[in-house]
Amino acid sequence: MQQRYDLHSHSKASDGTLSPAELVCRARAAGITHFALTDHDTLSGIAEAQGQAQALGLGFTSGVEISVSWNKRTLHLLGLGVDANHPGLLQGLDGLLAFRVWRAEEIARRLKRDAGIADALAGAAALAQGDLIGRTHFAQFLVQAGRAKGVREVFKHFLVNGKPGHVPGDWASLEQAIGWIRAAGGQAVLAHPARYSLTRNKLRGLLGQFQELGGAGLEVVSGSHSLDDCQTMAHHARDFALLASAGSDYHGPESPWLELGRLPPLPSICRPIWQDW
Repeated sequence: MQQRYDLHSHSKASDGTLSPAELVCRARAAGITHFALTDHDTLSGIAEAQGQAQALGLGFTSGVEISVSWNKRTLHLLGLGVDANHPGLLQGLDGLLAFRVWRAEEIARRLKRDAGIADALAGAAALAQGDLIGRTHFAQFLVQAGRAKGVREVFKHFLVNGKPGHVPGDWASLEQAIGWIRAAGGQAVLAHPARYSLTRNKLRGLLGQFQELGGAGLEVVSGSHSLDDCQTMAHHARDFALLASAGSDYHGPESPWLELGRLPPLPSICRPIWQDW
């Protein structure tokens, strides 16, 4: 049987729209053989997903996507194979979740003050299924309120730098996030690197720091990467002796352009992150 990996996905525990169990069932139906749940800054969906994966005979990896501040940018690190009960990791994530609570309140304040949009916090909270209220939930609320035709339009007009609902991130440092992941027995992977729009030199500077701090892998194949992006990232992974990962970054059926398991194979020059699992 051909092994198919999808090591980046989101459930209702963060900003996805399916429950962890529903997500696992969809992964199994898509023909995936090895699956990771990597919700933003929370591990609360892992137990449910793991139980469903065991029931279906699906290979499962416990994961998380940690928000990182680096050179005034927000980056995302995947922690793959982490102990979901590790005290140090949980403590670190609790700090990020506390910031997320404040940020949600501040986004709502700014939307009301600068765009005349009332009740944004309540609207976003009603769309969030877990404890985490993210920017995606605000975007969904603003679409429902008729302020935009789609989520992407909301981000462009309301939630990016210079727009009414933008609140800068104050996340973990690169060193902190890698440290939490390694302490919990996991491998740190830089998620969807092509999305950061870094110049080649800046990206290689980041990868150098990442590797020196103990980073293990690079998400070479991503749902948001073009085929050219995949080839470019494969060469960066080889140059920095990083293992290669693959993940759709699936959030739910409402985003059909990002489907579970619909990924090209890793380029042949890559060493898969799962090679020693």
